[in-house]
Amino acid sequence: MTSPLLALSDVSKRFGQVLVAERLSLAVADGELLGIVGPNGAGKTTLFAMISGDVRPDAGEIHLGGRAVTALGPAARTRLGIGRTYQVPRPFEHMTVFENVLTGAVHGARLGRERARESALRVLALTGLLSTANQPAGRLNLLARKRLEIARALATGPSVLLLDEVAGGLTDPEVDELLAIVGTLRAEGLTVLWIEHVVHALLRSVDRLVCLAAGALIADGEPAAVMADRTVREVYLGATVRGVPS
Repeated sequence: MTSPLLALSDVSKRFGQVLVAERLSLAVADGELLGIVGPNGAGKTTLFAMISGDVRPDAGEIHLGGRAVTALGPAARTRLGIGRTYQVPRPFEHMTVFENVLTGAVHGARLGRERARESALRVLALTGLLSTANQPAGRLNLLARKRLEIARALATGPSVLLLDEVAGGLTDPEVDELLAIVGTLRAEGLTVLWIEHVVHALLRSVDRLVCLAAGALIADGEPAAVMADRTVREVYLGATVRGVPS
């Protein structure tokens, strides 16, 4: 069996009395597109924070490409190939779109000036932002900000990309535009982990789906089967989840 590109083994995290991850184990294959669902407070964003290095787990191990990265900070993990987006886009608002992406290429991927410029232009083209390259990021609408959030992460040259609710707040046609970008990334062989409440977007895109609840993994498998699972449906009771048939 081929070793996973990303592996979490018995990872746990507690904030005070609140347990947000309990002995989580997860393996993600090279080139896999993995969807992650769960109700609010399930521990999904904390999971990403532990993978990216923003939060240190209390117990357990995280490996990337067979290398232990548990003790490394976010900058080191970025250089090793972990890129992430955030639920609320975080652009440098007074810099142009191009400058935002260039910053990722220079400081994340550590490319020289000319290669960083070429990489930034390629990423802008891939994410549909070339026409706004010279606009200040602070003037972008929500869809363009979501695109830029993805572009900034891609500019760091990741082997693993963490997408955190990039479809949130968008209309269905705008979600379709983002799905086209994700489809391109998949075709290029990038490994993607995607947290999303707009479940129909995941069901149209991912290879595998996992569900978290109260910091624990409660389902893992084929996307439609996971969403049909009785326990998964029960944890969503009282929550609004777009795209899940009743």
